[in-house]
Amino acid sequence: MEIPSVLDMDGLLVSSFLLHVGLAVVTMLALRPLIAKTRLERFVWNIPLAEFGLLIILTGVYSLAL
Repeated sequence: MEIPSVLDMDGLLVSSFLLHVGLAVVTMLALRPLIAKTRLERFVWNIPLAEFGLLIILTGVYSLAL
């Protein structure tokens, strides 16, 4: 599936990178309860920093995959 580099939303040109970031945020919202349930937070020193790093990784994966 190829997404164009610029999306046209009723005359507003939006970079497809924002779509990738949005997908990463939705994925992070879905992963947060799973991370809490499996207690993976015990292995992380700074939880918000780890979540931000995971968000950056997911954004890169979506950018490469789409």
